[in-house]
Amino acid sequence: MAMSLTDEQPDLSIIENRPASVAHLFVSRVEQSGGDRAFGRPVGEQVEWLTWKQVDQRVRAIAAGLVSLGVEPEDRVAIESSTRLEWALVDLGIMLAGAATTTIYPTTTTDDVLHILSDSGSKVLIAEDDSQLAKFREVAPDAGEVVKVVTIDGAADGDQVITLEQLEEAGAALLAEQPDVLEQRIAGIRPEHLATLIYTSGTTGRPKGVRLPHSAWTYEAAAVDSVGLLGKDDLQFLWLPLAHVFGKVLLTLPLQIGFPTAIDGRVDKIVENLPIVKPTWMGAAPRIFEKVYGRITTMMADEGGVKAKLFGWASDVGGQAADKRAEGSSAGGLLGVKRGVADKLVLHKIRERFGGNVRFFISGSAALNPDVARWFDAMGLPILEGYGLTETSGATCVNRPYPGANVTGTVGWPLPGTEMKVAEDGEILVKGPGVMQGYRNLDEATADSLVDGWFRTGDIGEQLPTGHIRITDRKKDLFKTSNGKYVAPSTIESMFKGICPYASQLVIEGDGRKFVSALITLDEEGIKGWAEQNGMADADYRTIVTSQECRDMVQGYVDQLNGKLNRWEQIKRFIILPRDLTVEEGEITPSLKLKRKVVATKYKDELDELYVD
Repeated sequence: MAMSLTDEQPDLSIIENRPASVAHLFVSRVEQSGGDRAFGRPVGEQVEWLTWKQVDQRVRAIAAGLVSLGVEPEDRVAIESSTRLEWALVDLGIMLAGAATTTIYPTTTTDDVLHILSDSGSKVLIAEDDSQLAKFREVAPDAGEVVKVVTIDGAADGDQVITLEQLEEAGAALLAEQPDVLEQRIAGIRPEHLATLIYTSGTTGRPKGVRLPHSAWTYEAAAVDSVGLLGKDDLQFLWLPLAHVFGKVLLTLPLQIGFPTAIDGRVDKIVENLPIVKPTWMGAAPRIFEKVYGRITTMMADEGGVKAKLFGWASDVGGQAADKRAEGSSAGGLLGVKRGVADKLVLHKIRERFGGNVRFFISGSAALNPDVARWFDAMGLPILEGYGLTETSGATCVNRPYPGANVTGTVGWPLPGTEMKVAEDGEILVKGPGVMQGYRNLDEATADSLVDGWFRTGDIGEQLPTGHIRITDRKKDLFKTSNGKYVAPSTIESMFKGICPYASQLVIEGDGRKFVSALITLDEEGIKGWAEQNGMADADYRTIVTSQECRDMVQGYVDQLNGKLNRWEQIKRFIILPRDLTVEEGEITPSLKLKRKVVATKYKDELDELYVD
C-alpha cells in the first residue's frame, strides 16, 4: 500500500538484515549494550535496574534450567503470570532454549487454563504464585504433557513444583558441565521456528492458539526501528499484559533498539509509578486514557471559579495548537504566544503527572475516542493510535509523531513490509512477515482466515488518500435494526466515552430491534466526585448509579451523543447497571475489550424489557 504526504523514509535494510530469531536478537543486544540499563522495576521511590549483562546471566540460567528439565527445541513452555520483571526474564530464557512461549493470563479461568495447557502440549508451566498453582492442581490430571511446574512466588512441593530460584540453580549447574549447551540451541533456531503460541483472549468461544514464528517478532521490532519512531535514549514504562500480543511487541522492541524498560503490571500503581519511572513513552489501552481524561476534566470542573476557567482556556489553546500540528504546520504568531502562556500556567502541570518526559503514548487493543486523543495532544502528550491483531503479531499500523502524520481517528500507516487492502465488502486484509503461521490444531479456521497469504482481519475500514487506515468496526459486530439500517456499535460506544467523563462502558443493542438501546456502566472512582457534589457523599456505588439524579445526568450526555448520530443510530432507551463490567465476571477481556455477546446474553431479560411498549 503506497504512502503519501509523508517525509518518512524507512531504512529497509534493518528489516532485510534482521537476526534469525529473538534469541539471536537478544544475544546481539547484550554484546552491544552489556553495561547499559535493560529491565527494571519500580521499588519505593526509585527503579531497581538490571544491566543487559545481568539480564543475560539470569536468562541463561533459566534457559539452561529448562534444558535440564528436558525441554527440546520448539517445545512449549507456558507462562501464567501477571506483568512483572520475571515474566520478561523467563520469556527470554525460553527463547534461548529454542523453545516456544505459551501465554496464559493470570485471570484465565480454570477451564481455559486446562484447554490452553492441553491444546498447546506445554511441557513446563511457569506459575506466578500459589493462586495460579491452585488452578493447575485442579486440572493437573488432564493437563496434557506438563511434567514440571516452576513457581515465581509460590511454594515448591519437592516433587512436581520447583521455584524459579531452583530452576536457575539447575541451569547454572548444567552450564558448568556443558558451557556451550545454549550456543548449540541458539545456532539451531531458524526464522520459521515457533517462538510464541498466544491464545486469543477472545470475545467469543474458546481461545485459539495463534502460532507466531521468530521471524514475526524480529520483523515487528525491525519494522518499528526502521521508521525511527524510538531511539536508544528513550525509556519505556511497560505495564500492559505480557500475555497479550501488544505487550509482547513492547517487550521485543528494547531488544532491537536498546532502550531501558521499567516493568510493573499493577494497574493501580500506574499513576504512582509514572513520576518515579519518568518514561519518554508508554503503550496503553484506550480505557486508561479515557479514565485519565475523565478524572482530570471532572476534577477541574468541580473546582469551579478561576481555576476551571483557566484550565478551560488553556485546554482550548492547546487544542488549537494540536489542530495546527495535525494539519502539518505549527502554532506561530499570537497562537504561539498564547500556547506558551497556557503551557507555563497549566499544561506542563498535566505532563508532570506522567513524569514530565513523555514524548508520546501508543494506544492499541481497541478504538480510541478522537476527542480524548485531541485532549491529550492539547496537553502536549500526543497519542499515536495503532492497529494490529494477535494474528498479525500485534503491530500492523501506527501513526507517526511528526506534524501532519498523526491523524486522529485513524490507526496510521502500515509498517514497512506490511501490505494492506480493503476487500469489496469493506473488510481489511493484511499480508506480510508479521502474519501468523496459523491456528494450532484448527486447520479449518486457519484456511478460513488465510486466503492466498492474506489474513482476513474481520475489521471493516477504509484507506484515506493520505494512506492512513481508518477502522470502522468489527465485521461481526455490525447489525441491522428491524428497519434495515446498519449500526456500527463500537463507533458509538467510543464516541460516548469522549462525551461523558463518568462513562466506563457503553454496550449498544439493537440487532433486529425497532430501535437502538444501551447498557451503561460508570467509572466507580469518577462517579464518587460527582456524588459528593450532588448530596450523596456517603452513598455506595449502587445507590449513586441507580438514583434519579444520576440517571438525569447520564441522560444529558446520551442526548449529546444522539445529537451527533443518525436518527436510526440514536439511543432511545438505556439501563445503568448497578456495577461495572469486569474481567473476573468474563464481561471484558484481560486486554480490556468488551465481550459484547456475553454481556448482551447476561442482561437479555433487562434489554428485552426496554422493547416492551
